[in-house]
Amino acid sequence: MLSSGGGSDSCSKDMAVELGDEPHVLVVDDSLIDRKLVERLLKNSSCKVTTSENALRAVNYLRLGNDTLEGTVSEVNMIITDYCMPGMTGYELLKKIKESSVLKEVPVVIMSSENIPTRINQCLEEGAKMFMLKPLTRSDVKQLKWHLMKCRS
Repeated sequence: MLSSGGGSDSCSKDMAVELGDEPHVLVVDDSLIDRKLVERLLKNSSCKVTTSENALRAVNYLRLGNDTLEGTVSEVNMIITDYCMPGMTGYELLKKIKESSVLKEVPVVIMSSENIPTRINQCLEEGAKMFMLKPLTRSDVKQLKWHLMKCRS
């Protein structure tokens, strides 16, 4: 299942994927199997993939919360995160990203094995571009790639 968020369809020029460039996707999931599956699907679709086993490590990677370093990380064109993780949920990570002046335009996709409409709506209202049910499939990745390419101009 795929749910798309509302809001602006525009992307900042800093986060645009230029024609011919390999989009960079950060995948955050505490499940090694799910993380590897998403990584493989994205790499097979010509994406550069960085993985993180939890949201706290993703926060460190993205340098969120550190005003002097924020934005010095290599460009990330999309973030895909599991909803339910120990320590910090994907929803909490989404909120931190959307509060960042540097990263707020980066599309965030939330994925979960649970189809809970209130959770889905909460994530979309907070700014998630999409909500996807696990396990992700090739057709899901095609939809993700479409969102990435839509940000090129």
